This record gives sequence, C-alpha cells and structure tokens, in this order.
Amino acid sequence: MRKINIIYVGGIKAQEKYYQDAVNEYIKRLSPAFKIENIEIKEEQLPEKSGDAEIGVCLKKEGVKILEKTCGSAYKIALCVEGKRLSSENFAALLYGDKAINSQSVDFFIGSSHGLSGEIKKSADYLLSLSDMTFTHRLARVMLTEQIYRAYTIEVGKKYHK
Repeated sequence: MRKINIIYVGGIKAQEKYYQDAVNEYIKRLSPAFKIENIEIKEEQLPEKSGDAEIGVCLKKEGVKILEKTCGSAYKIALCVEGKRLSSENFAALLYGDKAINSQSVDFFIGSSHGLSGEIKKSADYLLSLSDMTFTHRLARVMLTEQIYRAYTIEVGKKYHK
C-alpha cells in the first residue's frame, strides 16, 4: 500500500467541519490503495500589521516544522501559485510516475495564507499549482484529496473520471 502525507499549515475551525468531512470521504474511497495521513502544522501568529520581514520569519518557522514532518526519501510536492498547472490525467501520470512510485511516500505541502517559504519550495521535487485562483488551505486540502482520488480512478480505469 502506498503512503501519502498531506502536510498543511493551519487547522479547520469547528464551524467549518464540512471541509474535514469532504477530505475524510476521499480518504475512505482511497483506503484500498493508499494510506493517507493529514499532518497539521500550527500556523505562526503574526501581529495585525505585519510587513514582509515578519511574514518571512513566520514562513521560515513553518517551513522548519514542515520539513520535520516529511519523510527523507519522500517525493515532495509543494502546492504554490508559481507551480505547474496540470490536467487531471497529467496529475495521475505524476502520482503514478517512476519518481513517485519508487519513493517511500509522496508528501504534499500546503502553506498558510502567506504561502510556503523559499526553503520548502527549493526542497520540493515538484511545484504544483491547483489554479491561478487563490483558495484557503482548507479548501485546497479538499481539492487535493479529490484530485488524488481522481488520479486513482484514472489509473485503475474506474468511471469516476469522464
């Protein structure tokens, strides 16, 4: 069974439990093929009026915590705006390609509202963008798990993907 870690910054608020419910549904659907672990990193707190320097310090601290949670031999994919946009078929090819298949796990990184540190992006094997639009990290987790499920259905020939 293949392992996927989704390492993300920031939790889900109690009134937004529906995000976690959606993620859990896709994880359940994927359970025959993947062991998926969601790993939450606490978001660093910034003062109300923060500049680029303060944000950079927080991103660096969050980055250290992310790297502490990743597997050394993982195939690392960072979700970021400057990443490559892929069709679902091409995402499936990435997830089932040799580099990902031959790794101990595939680790996805989702940053806070300020993104990911430069160190995290440099450490990643692949930079992926879900869209040119901006989404909350909570919604990005739902979208990512749905796309992992879609990639699985493409790979095994299920009718989910049309």
